[in-house]
Amino acid sequence: MADRKTAQTFNLDRLKTPIGTALLVTDDDGVLRALDWDDYEGRMLDLLRLHYGVVTLRDGRAPAAMRKALGDYFNGDLGRLADVEWRVAGTPFQQKVWHALPKIPPGTTMSYGALAVRLKMPNAMRAVGHANGSNPISVVVPCHRLIGANGSLVKYGGGLERKRWLLRHEGVAVR
Repeated sequence: MADRKTAQTFNLDRLKTPIGTALLVTDDDGVLRALDWDDYEGRMLDLLRLHYGVVTLRDGRAPAAMRKALGDYFNGDLGRLADVEWRVAGTPFQQKVWHALPKIPPGTTMSYGALAVRLKMPNAMRAVGHANGSNPISVVVPCHRLIGANGSLVKYGGGLERKRWLLRHEGVAVR
């Protein structure tokens, strides 16, 4: 966890996508710290405060390479997400879940329980779900690829319609 006594200042940029305007929060090194949607800005701010304490956002352009990689992803080059450098604060368990999510390949999904088993914590499916819901970096840390054991979409911080779009965009047959 970040030292809660140290105030953090991050840059905020906006990127138009087919599913709305993405908010890109980057640090001074150009590393992605949060990605959320303009209609969920309050949620994003809450997650930033939770993970970093006092946070100030200033207008600032995300690195061109990051913007290009995200644009390429939304234009169908699904592998480009791996080119986006990101960093998150959080508990050791949250970190474990968030670092496991990008290992779920585009075009596939996994249940919360299956991810808990992969993490060698088979009884932690609810904790995996909670960590997934606290993920501050939408799309790049692909929490949308986790679904219910019965194949249902369950929840998504950016709304189920976005989750449905992202999964279809990646080639997942969604009911």
